[in-house]
Amino acid sequence: MRSDWTELAQNFQQALYAKVFADEPIDDLIIETINQLNRGQLDQQLIYHKRLRRPLADYIKNVPPQVRAARLADQHNGALGKPLRYQQRGRIAYLFTINGPEPQEYLASAIDYQHYIDKQLKPIAEAVLPLLGKDFEQIVSDQLSLF
Repeated sequence: MRSDWTELAQNFQQALYAKVFADEPIDDLIIETINQLNRGQLDQQLIYHKRLRRPLADYIKNVPPQVRAARLADQHNGALGKPLRYQQRGRIAYLFTINGPEPQEYLASAIDYQHYIDKQLKPIAEAVLPLLGKDFEQIVSDQLSLF
């Protein structure tokens, strides 16, 4: 389990592996998870929790998503007259939106569900699907062709 995975990824991996080891079909799990995700039923499981290891000002060339979210949060904090929480390190909770990473506390944009499919669910599924003679894109596209 990677530390940069969301609760969604952790739950999906556990459920997927349980089905694989029990020799049960997995296509429905993949499809249903994606459907629930796209319906917004799993939003509480999409939060990334990352530690800021350096002060925000030290991130100049490489600006990871958690730093972008922390900067946005402190912009909001400053505008509201609240203390800046992330300038000297800390821990940030954020989600990926259609406008990039945004802090959970100031979420303003729609969640980018495709990000979670591509970066969280797909890599987990692709770790086992080839061993079963299956392909993630084929499973997902078969489902989409039904609508």
